[in-house]
Amino acid sequence: METIKSRAEFERVFSRGKRYNDALLRIRVVPTSEGDLAKVAFVAPKRLGNAVYRNRCKRVLREAARACSLPRDGYDVILFSTDKTHDSSPERVATSLERLLERAGVVCG
Repeated sequence: METIKSRAEFERVFSRGKRYNDALLRIRVVPTSEGDLAKVAFVAPKRLGNAVYRNRCKRVLREAARACSLPRDGYDVILFSTDKTHDSSPERVATSLERLLERAGVVCG
């Protein structure tokens, strides 16, 4: 799974991407340039809690992303955890993620 690592890549997704919200997670999606690899990132803001809490949130997001076959060709996606992500199962988060990706028009890769 290719991940978004550089500040420039994050800024590109934030400035050009569209945001979609759910109770369990938020996503930001932007189409990639022709020939670029699709990438994904996982974010748990500090306001959610301590490092242990945030790491659990990111583990749930990663498992949901695997279940949804992210990254999908042609799209960079950033997944943000919410306060409800921590207590949810990866399966529930994956269902919400699929629904958000469908709303965003991201096709199965």
